[in-house]
Formats: sequence, C-alpha cells, structure tokens
Amino acid sequence: MPTARRTLIFALLLVAAGSLIFTTGAAVVDGPADTFADDDLAVQPADGPNGNYAYLNDDDEIVVDISASNPNLGPDFEGVNPDALAAADGVFEITYTADEYARVWIDHPGENVTFTADGKSFEGRDNNVTLAPNESVAVGLSLDARGEVAGTQLGADEFSIRGEVAEPESVPSSSDFSTGDGGPTITVTSPSDDRREFVASDIDHDDTVRFEADGMHLDGENVTLDRLDLAGVRNEHIEVNAAGSPEPFANGSALDAPTTPRPIAYLGVEHDFDPDEVDAMTIRFSASRETLDDAGIDPKNVTLYRQTDAGNWAEKGASVADEDVVRIRGLSEDRVHFRATTDGFSTFAVAERVPRFDVTETALDTPAIEPGEEATVRATVENGGGAAGERTVTLTADGDPVANETVSLAPNETATVALSGVFETAGEYDLAVAGTDAGTLLVGDPAGDDGSADNAGTRAGTGSGTDEGAQTGDGAAEGPVGGPTEEPGAIDLVELGGLLAFVVLVVAGIALVRRMPRS
Repeated sequence: MPTARRTLIFALLLVAAGSLIFTTGAAVVDGPADTFADDDLAVQPADGPNGNYAYLNDDDEIVVDISASNPNLGPDFEGVNPDALAAADGVFEITYTADEYARVWIDHPGENVTFTADGKSFEGRDNNVTLAPNESVAVGLSLDARGEVAGTQLGADEFSIRGEVAEPESVPSSSDFSTGDGGPTITVTSPSDDRREFVASDIDHDDTVRFEADGMHLDGENVTLDRLDLAGVRNEHIEVNAAGSPEPFANGSALDAPTTPRPIAYLGVEHDFDPDEVDAMTIRFSASRETLDDAGIDPKNVTLYRQTDAGNWAEKGASVADEDVVRIRGLSEDRVHFRATTDGFSTFAVAERVPRFDVTETALDTPAIEPGEEATVRATVENGGGAAGERTVTLTADGDPVANETVSLAPNETATVALSGVFETAGEYDLAVAGTDAGTLLVGDPAGDDGSADNAGTRAGTGSGTDEGAQTGDGAAEGPVGGPTEEPGAIDLVELGGLLAFVVLVVAGIALVRRMPRS
C-alpha cells in the first residue's frame, strides 16, 4: 500500500486562546513569545526537535501544527499513521513570570489530542501544574489516531491556557512574601483610615516585598490604596509610610500637566531608603464602580501621575484588571482595580485623562463683503489632552454667536473646520473662534449708500448714528465720520453758466423788442 494511503493527514492546527491575569513579575523570557495575562504567562516553542511542532504566527500567537502546513516540518513530513497512538513531549513551554504561585492548566475540547506535562494529562483544573515565580512547564501532546482513516483531518479546535493564583496554604512558603521565618518580616500599622506605616526586615538581596494596604482611603472609600509591591529590594530593612487625600497635601502642589488631567485623589509615599536600592514599586489601587459611573469616568482614562524632584508631574499610566483577575483573586466586583508601576517614590495623583481643545490658528477668507453675503473663517483645532473627545466650537461676531461646528479628535490630533455666517447689516465686526481672535470683517459701506452719516460708526443691529457724526461720552461731537461735506450756499460752475445764459437771452429779447416797428 502506498505511503500516502497509509498516512493519516493529521491536520492539527491549534491556536492558544484565552488567558487569566496574575500579578506582575520580573522574569526575563528570551526570544519572542506569546504572552497572556498582562505578560504574566509567556508561551514559546520548546527547545529540541519536538519544538518544531509549535511556532508563533504573524500575530505572535502560539500555534501547534502537526501537518504539512507547518513551515518547520518540510514537504517530506508524512504525518501520523492511522490506527496508531503517538506522543511528543516538550512541544512548547509555559513560563509564569509573576511574583506569586499559580496553578496552570489547559482547556481543550478535542478527543483525539491530549495535552500532557511529564507524561500525564495537563487538561482541566484537576490536572493543573503549580508554578513558582519564573518557573516553566514543558507541554507535550498525546495523539490518538485509532479509528481514523487516511485523509481524515483531526480537529481545528482552539485551546485555552488557564490559571489561577494558588492559595497560600496549597504551596510551599515563599521567601519573598513570608511574614515569618525564612523571609522578610513585615509589619503594617494603621494610624487612621488614610494612613499606613509599613516596615520590612530580614530581606534577602533582590527580594520582592509586599505591603498590604487593605483599602487605605485616598478619596474616602471611593478610591483606595490596596497594596504596594517593592521589587528588587537591596536593603535588609526598609520603612515606607503612605498617606491618602482627595486634595493636594499641605506641603505639596496640585496636579498640573500639559494635558490638563483631572485629579481624583493623591497618594504620598515616604521612605527611609535610597531609591536606587529598589528596582520598582507597583501601586495597586481601586475605585468604586458606582463612583466612576456617576462621574462619567471611563476606567480606561484613569491614570497615575508622579511628582518629580523638580516639582513636575510625569504620567506613569495605569492598567485595568479584567474580569478574570477579579474572579481569580476574589476581588470585589463592585470596584474597578488598577495597577501602576514606578521607579520613583514621592507624591502621586490618581487622575482622569480628559480632552483639551485649543484653537491654534484662524484665517478669514475675505476681510470685506457686501450686506447679505456670507463670510467664512477657517480654524485649526487641536486636542492637546490625554483622551479622545468631541467639542463644539463657535464663531462669534462682536461676542454674538454666528455659527457652530462640532469636531471629534483623538489625543494630539488636529483638524481644520470652516465656520460661515451671513451678515445682513453694514458695519465692522470683530470675529473670534472659541475666544481666539479671527480678525475684523467689513460689511458694506458703513457710511450708507445715500452719502449721509446715518450708519457711520455703527454695527448691525445696534441702531443709527447722528447727522453730525458720532458723539463722545460727554455728548460733544467728534466731527463728521463720513466723506467730505458741502459748504452751504455755495454755487458751482454749472449753476453759474446757466445763470449767464439766462441773462444773455433776456438782453437779446430786449434788443429785438426795440427794433420792432411801432404801429
């Protein structure tokens, strides 16, 4: 029987989908990896020949492919014989990079493929493997081709890498987080709802120290500090004092940044160590979901700022924990949970990114029009804030609205809008867009078409002027405002010529009368 008739086309194409969130770690994973759960899980093809069955696709997703379509296997790969059992150890590795123990397993609905670890099923929570920080598990495959015939494609099911933070009593004590013998000794004192005093001693070099703040108030219970994690501590003893406030601290300044964020609460952190002796600090805080909803705050726009030694405010950013981490860690679903990492220690501000619209340029298409015509101003609008938004900009004439345009912009985006209005009354108008000067518009002849000064110096809709000119505040005339005036009683040359012609005619008539014969 030809090989092609004997060989099962085992088209196993499985792409990892779904993941759970743990805590931030400091493990280094060499080379490209498919990362899940805020990078707490990293998946890579394993070293060795069986690692060729796995690769990262163009989207950096881990793919397990035992078919001719696998670019690592080549055209001579014949697949798996039908009616056979096969196994491959060490196809890919899962590395847990966070700072807590975790249970990890795979969910996969297929019947012909079983994921294994150390030769045993790795599928389902009951078959989980517990990983310590920075620990990996090699995942293999068990293939069952019994009952299949040549040409059959087995599965195209996705698999999910799942996990949960291990309960403390279910794993060995970790020296990084112990509160007794064998690790740091941690003491937490709560002088008030909005203050915590943390002390850690017996710290091993480069340990991570965790301080539980237990909902310390930043803005009452609306916003709270939940935990501080200090990574890479190189002091045997450290002390940290934290304080919260809805307003700037008495010895500090209010949040002030170019993107004009809206401050929500403040956190002050004092410490007794050199900042260079700690690699980083992770701040975990949460906010009442109801409070955010009532204030119209999108959790994605919540961020954290740090005040530098120079007094400036630098954005550190904040990430939102998704539903998985809330469920796994048993956190309150009535709150939104955030995490931010910083390498500096000082005063922090929890803030909301907001849009900030500015008119940066204006241009008037034409400075003069006739009454009843339309004038157009073009304005460049920029969103210099930290969040996308929508704003209506208004064209005004002498402070009165003329036209409106609504513009939607992403952060740092600009757009040019045209605002047009019809001006019925002659006059001069001072134009502005959102308060930014846009020049002066001249409509018609302010002096009027009949040569009178009735409209001189007036604007549309403001009434008429006087015959003699505009009056000053004390009633004295400032003089004519329009063009040249005529001197009363003067006779021009045309009128003089007519008079002379009339006199000539009269004289000629008298002469003719004298020459007529008398009867």
